[in-house]
Amino acid sequence: MSEWLDLLAALLPIALLVYWMTRKNSMPSNRALPLAAVLLYGILLGWFSLGARLVHAAVVEGLLTALTPILIVWGAILLFKTMEHTGAMDTLRQWLNGITSNGVAQLMIVGWAFSFLVEGVSGFGTPAALSAPLLVGLGFAPLPVAILCLMMNTVPVSFGAVGMPTWFGLGTLGLSQAELREVAFQTALMHAGAAAAIPLLALRMVVPFREIRDNIGFVALVIGTTMAAYVGAARFNVEFPAIAGGLAGLLVAVALARRGVGLAGAAGERTPTGISAATLVRAGFPLWATVLILLITRIDALGLKGWLTAATPAAALVVPGLGEMRVSPSLVLQWRDIFGTELVWSHAVLYVPSVIPFFLVSGLSFLLFRTPGEARREAWREALGRVLKPVAAFLGALVFVKLLMAGGERSAATVLGTGLARIAGEGWQFAAVYLGALGTFFSGSATVSNLTFGGIQDATAAGLDLSRTTILSLQSVGGAMGNMVCIHNIVAVCSILGLQNVEGQVLRKTLPPTLIYGAIAGLISLLL
Repeated sequence: MSEWLDLLAALLPIALLVYWMTRKNSMPSNRALPLAAVLLYGILLGWFSLGARLVHAAVVEGLLTALTPILIVWGAILLFKTMEHTGAMDTLRQWLNGITSNGVAQLMIVGWAFSFLVEGVSGFGTPAALSAPLLVGLGFAPLPVAILCLMMNTVPVSFGAVGMPTWFGLGTLGLSQAELREVAFQTALMHAGAAAAIPLLALRMVVPFREIRDNIGFVALVIGTTMAAYVGAARFNVEFPAIAGGLAGLLVAVALARRGVGLAGAAGERTPTGISAATLVRAGFPLWATVLILLITRIDALGLKGWLTAATPAAALVVPGLGEMRVSPSLVLQWRDIFGTELVWSHAVLYVPSVIPFFLVSGLSFLLFRTPGEARREAWREALGRVLKPVAAFLGALVFVKLLMAGGERSAATVLGTGLARIAGEGWQFAAVYLGALGTFFSGSATVSNLTFGGIQDATAAGLDLSRTTILSLQSVGGAMGNMVCIHNIVAVCSILGLQNVEGQVLRKTLPPTLIYGAIAGLISLLL
């Protein structure tokens, strides 16, 4: 009986959070998330009887961890404002309209293919940070764009940041190389099945169904090319499927759009702009420089990633009762043994996509475009003003996450995972994917979801005599599809676009596609 009560206690804050944010008169995220965190804080101290030191250490870790999304969003907004104040956005808008003014084609080029590539290179929510402002600059409404970007940025996520959610997120389970490749391949197949529906549902959030139907040939060719490269790469490698798929999809999408292939009336819509190649390269500098720097700093073989993430301390300070503070030569900041617990906070200043590439590229862009001082200051003022608004939501979200995960085997997250597995029983093959999504919902990371629930999924598969690789593939797919309902991501993309108090509305729109995504993955898993 106590196990069921534990499950209800762990589920209560999440259920209330979803209710508060999706009811008709929804509560804004900057109130709902801190309130849910306070409720969970009380449950952990009262019901679960976790030590006060551990709970308070988790709160501190959450507050410090919130620095990561805050800096990323600030950097992304600054890059967007830089493109506006330098005139780069106007030039890129004219160029894209010169390729095609067809809205469906533009959404597929930027929202699908370009985002796919950026996710493969970086992760960290960077695709929405780059794609959403670009689409709004093309004239699309901000709220539908936010929803579309969240939905589109799901399929590549299992192999985002050069495959990190797969090779690192599932890397602690003792999988052989053959098993890991099989997990990657099955994951890609499930995503490919979902890709037949999810991009269409995402497009429907922005344009009428009639426009999608009239341009379905173009949409199908772009998705098909992307997924063929994606699945093909996943058969042999776990690091580059999303990069291969995104690059193939982007090249084909631009080529097809230029020729009007699969587009309704495209030949008459194209209006040459007279923009030279040199002008286009210069205007695109903020985007291609960002992607290039991300690529250089994410590929292990180039060596820079290892240095940027090296945590070996150059200086350390031990404070009795508080823990050990460290800083490495590459500015990896750490607070170890917080309040004498095993909790550790770490922030790689130069690796997390904020200072590099966003702030760096913004500064270089101002120099390249010889932007006047007043315009530079205005871009910084606008970026800072916008990033301050979601700070309370980010702090609440990350404290909530860290409290959920505090306590190891006694954590609320573990109680949720094991309890849901027990309820599902033989039907776990259809439920496993939703546990993965739940992990991303409260953590904001498919990698963290895999780290948190991978062991539970593995043990459940063994106990129910289910295929180990298939269940772990479902976990990986769930972690990726959870990206579109993750509160942390919703707050981030809304902040970048300047949307306020619409997070609940976004969640209501993305929840049904998440359920559909999971159902498709579950059906495909039966065939595997």
